[in-house]
Amino acid sequence: MVNQPSKKIIQTAVLLALANFTQSALAAEKTDIQLDPVEVTGILPEKLEAVPGSFDVIDEKELETRRPFTVKEALSNTPGINIVGEDAYSLRLNIGIRGLNPRRTSRTLLLEDGMPLFLAPYGDPSAHFSTPLDRVQRIEVVKGSGQILYGPQTVGGMINFVTKPVPTDGVHGSITGTLGTNDFGSTHANIGAGNERGGIMFDAIKKKGDGIRDNHDFDVQEYTLKGQLNINDAHTIIAKASYLDEFSHQSETALGTVEYDEDPYQAPTGRNDHFTHERQTAQIKHIFEMTDTAKLTTQAYYADSYRSSFRQINDPGENAGRSELERCAVGVDETNLANADQCGGRHRPRSYKYWGFEPRLDFSHSLFGLESDAVIGFRYHEEDIKRRQFRGNDPTGQSLSFIKANLGILPEREALLREDIRFKVEAQSYYAQNTFYAGDWSITPGLRFEDFKIKTDIRQEGGDPAAAQSTNRKDKLLPGLGVAWNGIANTTVFAGVHKGFAPPRPNRDIDDTNISNTKPEESVNWELGFRSNYYKGISVESTLFRTDLNDIVIQEQGGIFVNAGESEMSGIEIAGRVDFGKIYNTAHNFYISGSYTNLFTAKFTKDTNQTTSGNRLPYAPRDIASVNFGYEHPVGINARFGIDYVSSQYVDRDNTRVESIDGTEGKIPSYTLLNLSINYQPVNTNFSYFLSGYNLADKEYLMSRVDGKAAGRQRQVFGGVRYAF
Repeated sequence: MVNQPSKKIIQTAVLLALANFTQSALAAEKTDIQLDPVEVTGILPEKLEAVPGSFDVIDEKELETRRPFTVKEALSNTPGINIVGEDAYSLRLNIGIRGLNPRRTSRTLLLEDGMPLFLAPYGDPSAHFSTPLDRVQRIEVVKGSGQILYGPQTVGGMINFVTKPVPTDGVHGSITGTLGTNDFGSTHANIGAGNERGGIMFDAIKKKGDGIRDNHDFDVQEYTLKGQLNINDAHTIIAKASYLDEFSHQSETALGTVEYDEDPYQAPTGRNDHFTHERQTAQIKHIFEMTDTAKLTTQAYYADSYRSSFRQINDPGENAGRSELERCAVGVDETNLANADQCGGRHRPRSYKYWGFEPRLDFSHSLFGLESDAVIGFRYHEEDIKRRQFRGNDPTGQSLSFIKANLGILPEREALLREDIRFKVEAQSYYAQNTFYAGDWSITPGLRFEDFKIKTDIRQEGGDPAAAQSTNRKDKLLPGLGVAWNGIANTTVFAGVHKGFAPPRPNRDIDDTNISNTKPEESVNWELGFRSNYYKGISVESTLFRTDLNDIVIQEQGGIFVNAGESEMSGIEIAGRVDFGKIYNTAHNFYISGSYTNLFTAKFTKDTNQTTSGNRLPYAPRDIASVNFGYEHPVGINARFGIDYVSSQYVDRDNTRVESIDGTEGKIPSYTLLNLSINYQPVNTNFSYFLSGYNLADKEYLMSRVDGKAAGRQRQVFGGVRYAF
């Protein structure tokens, strides 16, 4: 832990640097400064050739070309990423980068325009939401050096969804309608207007469809209002507010082995199980172009999320490979799943609120005799989390409002409120980074300091009143260093190392009336690679990487999180594209694009239980590959055929090969999926037409064993029309 004097020095240095530079810039400011229009970029800098690490950008053109059904398909061609598709529309994302466990994307930092997307970035980094692709301009993926500027998750990588800008040149908009198999339907309407002083834009999105399993339908709607005000040449304000509402019959409980063999797409309690999610957010940025070489960006954000789930099966396959109902009325046979309507179950309502404030100064200078770009900033962040669990023993228990209204009236009162736990988080982050330019070289050292505390207050546990409190306070100093060389035209060779960090996961259960706090995960991340467009029509990138992770956190029985030791992830990523139309100067462009990840090492190197050292990490496939064959022509035609491959995976730290009766143990076999997309936008028209299909062979494959055996999505075909004006 960093001592208090050192902590104060770091905090004071960052704050003074911000204050002094702002004051000097204000003194030198001229009212007649003429600057280029403000362009709000994402997490990547403008000089991409100087980025000393691996990154990928999925731009608007590629999103239109590939027509991804979900974020899973949008990222399938990005090397190093493994996505476990839990539901039909990726409502609950599971993204793992470079061998890290993908469960709920807890070790990958998700952002929208630089704002965190988790339920709670420190206290519960779970991805139950991602930005709809309808309003995304591009997706940025950063896996190497450069993560020092963001947090708190810096062990794996970052994914930032950059939303479309507000129009400032008149009235613009679009209407998109989509229909598909599995009763899928989607409508997106966008309209915006503006001029040189700014503008305003509104998005409305509604999506519905059937899930992977029977009775797993979903219905999601989201509304977003975004505005921009250009006060003068120096000051711009951008604000955004959104509201999301989701209702689905999707349960986290999967199937036992016998049930899966009988019908992998069944959901015995699907009619009653459900999930609701309501999310409200606000974000505002003030961009101050202080001089032509300095910019102060101040961001404030707020998120309020409520999610609740109800399920009638907690542990699948306990009845000789078949599931059993729980909490049924007296006399009801719990082994007969047809009795679901006569039984109760458990509700898990949880509420999350967080807000933050972050000023950041970007400026160019030559203080050390070298041209440099520097970044200095800090962030203050708070979270307030409430986790509860209610249970009911008969059909009335299917209504959460009924249980809440009758807690003091119904018998077995103590058993109805099963869990009541509160978390409060306060975090301060300070960071500084400087890129030195020396000929063909750019050198980027950086430093981040995280200071946070997580207070846990357990008021009800196991159906009994409880009184246990704990405060887990930590601080971490996170250095990083990256080097890039541009001595060959259109080519960058880079190398970097940075210290990564993931906050400690707060426990949700009591162990002998005490709360055992985990330590943060810490890593050392190494990279060596290159990216090049040296040859006309050919782009290629490759990265060797290694991550050494200490104090890796895993979830044991119940809600207990523990530090399980050390692990190592090493591998190579390769991606590229060949455009034959550019090579041969023809309008008929046949192209091949693809990516390959070989995670040759992903193992526990020092396990606390001394029995699994050397075993492979769960959900860390050795090989992931994607290849696409396409054709495009200026008349507006673009067609693509793709193949995605994922090799076999272990699902537990013991690397169990023999399948357990409940389906939670055993390997996940490899699988290959075939995809297709066709786009046509006639010249000189506002209409465009598209058709896409995923898993065209309708292959049955296993995707997860987290809560029993869960099948992957069946064939999904959809098509639509877009009118833009």
